[in-house]
This record gives sequence, structure tokens and C-alpha cells, in this order.
Amino acid sequence: MQDRQSNFPTSAGVLLGLGLGAFFDGIVFHQLLQWHHMLSGWYPLNSVENITLNTTWDGIFHSTAYVLVLAGLFLLWQRTRRSAPRWSGSQCFGTILIGWGIFNLAEGVVDHQILRLHQVNETVPDGQRIFWDIGFLLWGAAMIVTGVAMARVGAQEGVHAKGSLQGR
Repeated sequence: MQDRQSNFPTSAGVLLGLGLGAFFDGIVFHQLLQWHHMLSGWYPLNSVENITLNTTWDGIFHSTAYVLVLAGLFLLWQRTRRSAPRWSGSQCFGTILIGWGIFNLAEGVVDHQILRLHQVNETVPDGQRIFWDIGFLLWGAAMIVTGVAMARVGAQEGVHAKGSLQGR
């Protein structure tokens, strides 16, 4: 029978994926590309007050991402402090992809479509924005499907005790 320590803590991977997905979104889309900010759909960047408000909410968003990553790391630490884990890299990376994909789907549906807080690319004409939003959702779904497949392969590696990472 497979011992409990060889199972990767799925919740830790999902939390790490959620946080890393949020960091990617905030760093790449908000800061580097400047395609949107947290509330730019409600408060366009056409005044100093709106820029200040968006920057503050971008900071709150990044703080939440930071807490998600810390929570994932805490769960990993809790699991590893008792004994050396034997986890599959596929299972670890797969659960992170699942979390990141969940972030994209939740962000894409709730923030982009329902609340209209912002859209993925607000620098293109209005009629083209939906295509960027759909691409973001498809990217999230693809990450979940790939992550689930990888996590399943990783779990099988753990069952057979081959291909699992000792102490990594």
C-alpha cells in the first residue's frame, strides 16, 4: 500500500498555482504590458485619481497572490517536516497547473465577464477584446486539463515507486 507521505499535497499545489497565476497576471498584464489594471473597466486610467485607485487595487491583488503562495508553501512545509517526501515532479507541477488554470477561469469569468472589472487587453478596439478574453479562458482550461493529466501520471509514478523524486 502506498504510504501517505508519497502523495503530493494537492491543496498546496493548487494554492501555489493560484498565487503564481495571479502574480503572472499582475506582473505581465498589469505592469509590463499595461493592458489593464484591477479596476480599469470601472475606473479608466483617465485621471490621477483613477490611476491611484487602480494602483492601490493592483497592490491588494498582489498581496492576495502573495498570501496564496505563502499558504501553499506552508502546506508543503507542514507535509515535509515529518519525513522526507517521495513526490513525483509530474504530480507537483500538475497540481500547480490546475491552480493556475482555476485562477484564469475564475478571473476570466468573474472579473472579465460578470463584474467587468477589466478585460485582458484593453489596448485593442472594443470589438476585439472578447477574443483576448476567450483566449485567456481557453488557456486556463488547457492548463487544468494538462494539470489533471500530469497529476494522474504522477500519482501512478508514486504507486509504482518509479520516477518519483526522493527528497525533492
